[in-house]
Amino acid sequence: MRKGFTRKPQGDEPGARGKNYITPSGLQRLKDEHQFLLTRERPAVTDVVAWAASNGDRSENADYQYGKRRLRQIDGRIRFLTKRIEAAEVVDPETPRTGQAAARAFFGATVRYAMAAGDERVVSIVGTDEVDLKRDHISWVSPLGRALMKSAEGDSVVLDAPGGRQYLTVLEVRYERISVEPFCEPSGSEASAKGLHHRR
Repeated sequence: MRKGFTRKPQGDEPGARGKNYITPSGLQRLKDEHQFLLTRERPAVTDVVAWAASNGDRSENADYQYGKRRLRQIDGRIRFLTKRIEAAEVVDPETPRTGQAAARAFFGATVRYAMAAGDERVVSIVGTDEVDLKRDHISWVSPLGRALMKSAEGDSVVLDAPGGRQYLTVLEVRYERISVEPFCEPSGSEASAKGLHHRR
């Protein structure tokens, strides 16, 4: 590809950052998934591919073709997780803070704010690998996360959202444990099904 057709990431894009800010429980979730893929899922899929390859013609063998494709997906995910874990900068929200660091919203803060209509919401500012909108965990690089960063109780902030500009009032900033949903083995994984339908 010619250099004229490539674009360097801007300073505020995730690709430009060297650090992966993350909470301790978020890092543990990444490590658990990495360990599962490396020690359980990949070996189980490798066994299926070896079995399928022993059946003869690989060009029309769906188990073999699917297994090889699944191995590529697993290897890609393992590489991604390895890079994210290596770049992790752990920030513990429970670490005692003093002065401005305790009063202002930074990474790991739980912020209660009111919208112009009076509706109140509480969000926790977490890393990009920990976003969970059901739990109101937002990324520190999201539009809302950026708007709330460095704000303190009583501040008015402007949120430039895709739906238009909104004005928010920060009601409370606190730092407490942020629980991230732990990694669970997927129900359709080859490792969980290995004992049920492994063909030999």
